[in-house]
Amino acid sequence: MRILVTGAAGFIGSHIARAYSSQGHQVAGVDNLSTGKRENLPADFPLSMFDLSDDQQLQALLRDFRPEVISHHAAQVNVRRSWENPIADLRSNILASVTLFRIVSETVSRPRIIYSSSGGAIYGEPRRLPVKESHPVHPTSNYGVSKYAAELYLSAFQGNGLLRSVIFRYPNVFGPGQDPAGEAGVVAVFTNQLLRGIQPHIFGDGSKTRDYTYVDDVVDANLRALKFQGTGVFNLGCGKEISDREVFRAVRTAVGSKTEPIFEEKRPGEVDHICLDTRQVRQTLGWKPRVTFREGVKRVVNYWKQRI
Repeated sequence: MRILVTGAAGFIGSHIARAYSSQGHQVAGVDNLSTGKRENLPADFPLSMFDLSDDQQLQALLRDFRPEVISHHAAQVNVRRSWENPIADLRSNILASVTLFRIVSETVSRPRIIYSSSGGAIYGEPRRLPVKESHPVHPTSNYGVSKYAAELYLSAFQGNGLLRSVIFRYPNVFGPGQDPAGEAGVVAVFTNQLLRGIQPHIFGDGSKTRDYTYVDDVVDANLRALKFQGTGVFNLGCGKEISDREVFRAVRTAVGSKTEPIFEEKRPGEVDHICLDTRQVRQTLGWKPRVTFREGVKRVVNYWKQRI
């Protein structure tokens, strides 16, 4: 199968691109390297380096490679940055996505798109937990708005018979290779700070909760999606709330540190509590998470211990 991965040099995208290749698929990637890193991929991996909003280069790539599946992971994922520069967030997450959907539908025969959305940002502050896919959508951040807007555009393209799609609403994904300088990877951030003797900061009182899932389990869902001929919207996650304090304690234990965190004011637009109901993806794709949070944390700490 020929698969194009957008955001292929990013944390999640690179894991998925490598997994597709290891399964024997013909895989190519595109990434503007604004946050992705070329070294996340093998040296011989075919990576085109341009922005998805570049119509001409995107059209040329699609015509040359002729993908059967497009795994769309290119995005601006920083909630804080989406407030600081909402126009840039709009360009990266809406304009680039719509450009991709339009050109794919015009260029590729019977295209299938696997789209990575956000289960942590689009629902807003949930009325009940765990959150089902049918829960009302009310994002409280520009990032959440942009990710859901792209979902709506994708649904419109699909409703008019122009393409088929699977939408995965991701939890907080963590694992080896996540950028510790990024805002979205708190496990990597805490790990690097504690290993370097830096006192970590927790925004809020530490009670904020998220649903954490190890990157290998997210990769598994994307592999299963290749064999799924239907369409749908699916939450991924473990269905458990894990607080910032619990994350910090788990990382500190794995590192072997006694450092205490510094608590700061909560950042705007962040949801207080979220975890995702995954019964739909379990029943439809046979997917379930296999790596526990503490085991995943140990793997991340061991990864960084070898590099620091």
